[in-house]
Amino acid sequence: MMKSRRVQVLLILAVLTFLLIHFHFQPCSNNVPTERKPSSVHILILSSWRSGSSFTGQIFSQHPSVFYLMEPAWHVWVKMYQNSAKVLHMAVRDLVRSVFLCDMSVFDAYMSSQKKKSDLFQWETSRALCSPPACDLFSRSDIIAAGNCRTICAKSPFSTVEEACKTYSHVAIKEVRFFDLKVLYPLLTDPSLNLKIIHLVRDPRAVFRSRENTVADLKRDSNIVVGAERTKGEMGPYNTMQVICKSHVEIYKAGSRALPNFLKDRYLLVRYEDIVRDPLALAAQMYRFAELHFTPELQKWVHNITHGKGQGAQAFDISSRDALKVSQAWRKTLPFQKIEKVQRVCKDAMDLLGYQLIQSEKEQQNMSLDLLFDHN
Repeated sequence: MMKSRRVQVLLILAVLTFLLIHFHFQPCSNNVPTERKPSSVHILILSSWRSGSSFTGQIFSQHPSVFYLMEPAWHVWVKMYQNSAKVLHMAVRDLVRSVFLCDMSVFDAYMSSQKKKSDLFQWETSRALCSPPACDLFSRSDIIAAGNCRTICAKSPFSTVEEACKTYSHVAIKEVRFFDLKVLYPLLTDPSLNLKIIHLVRDPRAVFRSRENTVADLKRDSNIVVGAERTKGEMGPYNTMQVICKSHVEIYKAGSRALPNFLKDRYLLVRYEDIVRDPLALAAQMYRFAELHFTPELQKWVHNITHGKGQGAQAFDISSRDALKVSQAWRKTLPFQKIEKVQRVCKDAMDLLGYQLIQSEKEQQNMSLDLLFDHN
């Protein structure tokens, strides 16, 4: 009897010893327990004004697994417009982090206490805010146009924004108000986030031409970017482009070199011109990067939205258009004198991102003709 009990005790001690060793000495550096990976995926589409970012944002917004907001930091810049973009970086970053975590109380600092969902900047561009639980008149699997949503989903209370956000596996934000990737390092190392950055760029000459068509819409933003004095006069638009182009260079260098380990596999550069040339392939690439499935319904929508006859003249307009033709329209409409100036202030960005310089007015005319024949 004593021998049997002794054997039982020894067996119990052996099991306890094994369990203690197994759980206490897990293989990891310095015996520090690894952080639990958050279940959600967070996607930041990082771009600048008039770069095709609204369309790219819609590629994510229309996915049934994605909660999307377009430029939520607009509210920060409207409320604190007296400051520079650099000063506002921290406030913008904090707001973006809160949105990623579905904590919409962050908007209390920038919006009225009586706010409604429809007070949120460009809320109707978010399919998630146009379907349950934010709006019951559409299905979560529907492709929803902003105009239709605006008409019938505007009356929901602001609380539905946070309620809806918490029901999605992916949270995506499109933002044009970051000029330095290092500002985002705290988010990239935040254990509560699983952040992936899509850096969207566009040919500076096309951006410049598009900005000319939306000067009034961009005036306040331009003042914050370069200061009100530097936006005046003939060189004003070029001063703004110079800052924007420089920021793309710095962001690309920081992201592509991936010197910090936490940037590895979490930064993707995408050129808008590549999207419009082969929209299905580039959408598939971005979805893979974001860990999303490219459904047949979405493939059909991406094809149709980029192969229409519209000209896309209005800011934030995401209607069916001939996307390739629209993206290259600057070649025939932007005077060579302006092309030269843009190329001068944005040369580093163009060289680094693979945009060919135009050396003469004759070359511009030939490139326009080549584009016309290729397109037909």
